[in-house]
Amino acid sequence: MALSGIIEDIVFRNDENGYTVARLEREDGEVTVAGKFIDVQIGAEVTLEGKFEKTKYGVQYSFSSYSMSVPKSLAGIEKYLGSGLIRGVGPITAKKIVDRFGKDTLDVLEYTPQKLSQIAGISEKKAVEIGFSFKEHHEVQNTIIYLQNFQITTNMALKIYNIYREKTAEIVKNNPYKLVEDIDGIGFVTADRIAQNVGIPTNSMFRVRAGLIYVLKISCEKNGNTFLPKVMLLSEASKQLELDLDENKEVFDEAFESLCMDKTAVTTWVESPKADDNKSRMEIVMLSRYYFYETSIAQKLVWLNSCQQEEKYDISQDILAFEQRNKIIFHEEQKRAIEGAINNGVFVITGGPGTGKTTIIKCILEILRSQRKTINLCAPTGRAAKRMSDSTNCEAKTIHRLLEVNALQDGTSFFVHTESNPLKTDCVIVDEVSMVDAQLMCALLKAMPRDCKLILVGDKDQLPSVGPGNVLADILQSGVISFCALSKIFRQDEKSLIITNAHLINEGKMPLIDNTSLDFFFESKDDPEIIKNTILELVTRRLPNYLKIDAKQIQVLAPLKAGVCGIENLNKCLQETINPPSPQKRQLEFSRIIFREGDKVMQMSNNYDLSWIRHGRFADEVGQGVFNGDIGVVNTIDPQTGEVIVEFEDGRICKYTRLDLGDLSLSYAITIHKSQGSEFDVIIIPAISGPSIILTRNLIYTAVTRAKKMVVIVGEKQYLRRMVANKYTATRFTNLKRLLIEANDKVKNLFE
Repeated sequence: MALSGIIEDIVFRNDENGYTVARLEREDGEVTVAGKFIDVQIGAEVTLEGKFEKTKYGVQYSFSSYSMSVPKSLAGIEKYLGSGLIRGVGPITAKKIVDRFGKDTLDVLEYTPQKLSQIAGISEKKAVEIGFSFKEHHEVQNTIIYLQNFQITTNMALKIYNIYREKTAEIVKNNPYKLVEDIDGIGFVTADRIAQNVGIPTNSMFRVRAGLIYVLKISCEKNGNTFLPKVMLLSEASKQLELDLDENKEVFDEAFESLCMDKTAVTTWVESPKADDNKSRMEIVMLSRYYFYETSIAQKLVWLNSCQQEEKYDISQDILAFEQRNKIIFHEEQKRAIEGAINNGVFVITGGPGTGKTTIIKCILEILRSQRKTINLCAPTGRAAKRMSDSTNCEAKTIHRLLEVNALQDGTSFFVHTESNPLKTDCVIVDEVSMVDAQLMCALLKAMPRDCKLILVGDKDQLPSVGPGNVLADILQSGVISFCALSKIFRQDEKSLIITNAHLINEGKMPLIDNTSLDFFFESKDDPEIIKNTILELVTRRLPNYLKIDAKQIQVLAPLKAGVCGIENLNKCLQETINPPSPQKRQLEFSRIIFREGDKVMQMSNNYDLSWIRHGRFADEVGQGVFNGDIGVVNTIDPQTGEVIVEFEDGRICKYTRLDLGDLSLSYAITIHKSQGSEFDVIIIPAISGPSIILTRNLIYTAVTRAKKMVVIVGEKQYLRRMVANKYTATRFTNLKRLLIEANDKVKNLFE
């Protein structure tokens, strides 16, 4: 049954998927309609295909398809133009335009917009701008309709249009695989589906090239690699494309050559990791940006290291004075760490929990200040920066905040501090450096003055960065940068087992789990449902009553996302128990997640252009940027507009639109990977079965070292034992170690 009419009002719209509830004006009265519009404006004339249905909101017309035409009546045209469709045209200006041009209004807007300057209040410049906006709207509408044929969402279609503009349809028709290279969020599968629809052959050079790029991207984003051996790249691409490598050798060679010719990828020869005495070599391939990141990191680290004065400071008296003031005695390895940091251009301090890294940083800060040096403290995440601030009593910022993110209206962003506008500092100290990936380390180093000191602090045995690269491990293994590995444990209470057990795990030994300590417990349960229910009871009743704390202060760290004891299921169960539905709490559903006022949430990716405000005692602070791992609480929700207000732990308050909600997740339970750089008073860890490549020693080590006051492990000892014994670490293909050695050799040759 078809239904035609004019859109009178838009009651609700989800911009992510286009779902809209609107009032349709017909000759026989108004009808509520619901369905997915690509784009819709008040005043638009539509014809819908669907049926009337009875819903909890009453009877409404649910449509599955539609066609749209511009309005024909003068009242419809006026309403259409005044709805906000065109920049600079509101209801008053729309009425003036329609009064002047009548039924010719739309032709004037499209073909002769300069005539609009005949109306009082519209200059020639504004007339051209109005015409351009009207034409742009038509282009967008037509482009989105075209892209919708390939099952591309409205938001993604807009993203594509904003890059290609009027050439969108031509590019998509001729080479849809270009989207893989140019558009974040468009994968090979989507481009391949479009290509099949427009008739591009499966052995097209465009398709093979896109397949090679796709394999390189996935290797970086999912496995943390910065390169792949060429043999592996070709083999994986052949599988992905379902093309025999030998039969299609020419097209693979042509596609590979095109990547190198236009600098999309860089290829070089390196020593094979399986090399024998003859030192066999292999050809490797990198996406150009990762080649640039690692090359830039290597060159800047070697430069900073070589710029240190040859004369060494004797700081023995400074260390002694610090010991006397703080009533402590440094171990010899701690003194070596302090001396190394003061007397090297770049220095790394690595060690597990309780080895005194924080006390060492405090001493280094005192000595540098006595030398009248300006110092910046930073860390990869907000929680890590806050912990650094609290432990040193000095301001520490996230690396992003230190570099200052500037977001543009087109959605792009950049760091304010770069080579051309470096930080004004003598020394930068970075904590939790194991979390820093190649891209972020490159940005930080580029912003450092050429004579600046860099001190890197972290735990080499924790999980590597989520992003591509293996920065800390490559620096340590290169032998180019001096470092001190702390091993002696100092911070430990006789009745505390957290630190002891962390080191036992790191040594491949089972932790002490006899439940006689005050801070490390094991609950033996052998069924996933029972494990889940025990975790719920611990979080919501037993631990809050025992420790006199709020349930939201307890953090569940799970190894896996899926399953009964995965974070997705645990979050739903914990939410229903800790923050159940209530008439006093508004909520909305987005992408199968229910967000409710009072919920604990986490930012899942960097969003550089999200604005925030922090209320101060005397003045408010405003800024931009919310980052991966930031944890907060949902303050308010507007279910009609889809706006969600979140207050983060550091006081930043952000407004999320529906378009931004994909970056949020419930955080009553989070993966151990997401906990890196954070510290929680109490953590609970399920010990469950799972893939051996995930359930590893450094995973459980990372989890245990996140706790300040208490660790509770729930599950089976056999699975805990397997994790402790499993020293598997996924090999990352990274090039920084080699580049550091090469850059250092070049500098040595200059001075010889």
